[in-house]
Amino acid sequence: MKAGFYTIMSAQFFSSLADNALFVVAVELLRTQQLPVWQQAALVPMFALFYVVLAPFVGAFADSRPKGQVMLVSNCIKVVGCLLMLLGSHPLLAYAVVGLGAAAYSPAKYGILTELLPPSQLVKANGWIEGLTIASIILGVLLGGQLVGPVIGEALLALSAPWGAALGVHTRVDAAIASLVLVYALAAWINAYIPRTGATPRPMPRNWLELLPDFVQCNNRLWRDKLGQISLATTTLFWGVSGNLRYIVLAWAAVALQYDTTQASSLVGVVAIGTAAGAVVASWHMRLDRATRVMPMGMAMGLLVILMVWIDNVWVAAPFLVAMGALGGYLVVPMNALLQHRGHNLMGAGRSIAVQNFNEQACILGLGFIYTASTGVGLSAYGAIAGFGLLVAGLMWLIQGWHRRNQQRHPQELERLLEIARRDDTHRP
Repeated sequence: MKAGFYTIMSAQFFSSLADNALFVVAVELLRTQQLPVWQQAALVPMFALFYVVLAPFVGAFADSRPKGQVMLVSNCIKVVGCLLMLLGSHPLLAYAVVGLGAAAYSPAKYGILTELLPPSQLVKANGWIEGLTIASIILGVLLGGQLVGPVIGEALLALSAPWGAALGVHTRVDAAIASLVLVYALAAWINAYIPRTGATPRPMPRNWLELLPDFVQCNNRLWRDKLGQISLATTTLFWGVSGNLRYIVLAWAAVALQYDTTQASSLVGVVAIGTAAGAVVASWHMRLDRATRVMPMGMAMGLLVILMVWIDNVWVAAPFLVAMGALGGYLVVPMNALLQHRGHNLMGAGRSIAVQNFNEQACILGLGFIYTASTGVGLSAYGAIAGFGLLVAGLMWLIQGWHRRNQQRHPQELERLLEIARRDDTHRP
């Protein structure tokens, strides 16, 4: 791998670390403010909101200038959102601003891989990026839980006593938010050292609304592609469910195990450990032209989710959570790499990642809205887990059937696309 790849990995790690720690801290903030429970569930769709609203623009923005510069600006937006939460803005509003920074960050983060590396290294690079991202999720949720806990939280509060009151730091949660501002600032500093790839920028039009027809065309083009549509459907479903499952595991741990936020955050980390392991294994053993073979793992993952309804012991739950995460990691890495490959060939890196983010975050937003509304009318965590598990297994079964129909009705087109992937993917682990 080129040296710049490791700089990208470092910046991504700290930015994602802060994102996931802030999620746990925001949940605890809403709990301590005794706001309605549905607002805790609403954190997930609020983070996804700007991914969906700005999807037609952020991809073109990422393609219009050096992507390291875009990542720097995006992390600065996250700092602003974190400061808003610290200074007393409603947590949902402040977390949405952090989501705005993440929405701008993502097309640059993934798009720079296709500019920096050859297609033969895309699966491996995605494996490392996803593995590192999952590692940051593990450490991020654990960090968030500890920052609001009685030990580290109180230590931070005491440390900030001389100056904290002037900045609005009065509680353990406030001290946790202030510390995450520094983590975002560190990620922004690393972004400044990401090298330029030499890729030719694509200028933004003066009237940004002109991008809407282009985005619709790019979205339709990817959904019409016989490999792009399958990989897009799979990753959309995976991230739609995974994004909401992060909160559902917290809610389940509170009900089934009577865990507080600090304890429950460790179980989210357990899922992420499995996902990281699956992602790394997939990066070494999968190739672009074989990516569609992993789809049955999506059904298996959904079935494991359903089994959690009957688990009330952490020693039984932990292996299930690890296995569920590992199946997801092995599923998403090759499908994500295949989607990037097809998108890069069809429309360019930034635009294809923006299309991917739009679909995935729209799924998170939709499922999050359903879960939030269900929480408002009294649906239990057990019901949500069973429903999500059935949804994953059922939709993955439908996506597999879709791919089989493509193989039967369009064999020559599929073979041509697979040959392109096979030709480009000359790396054998």
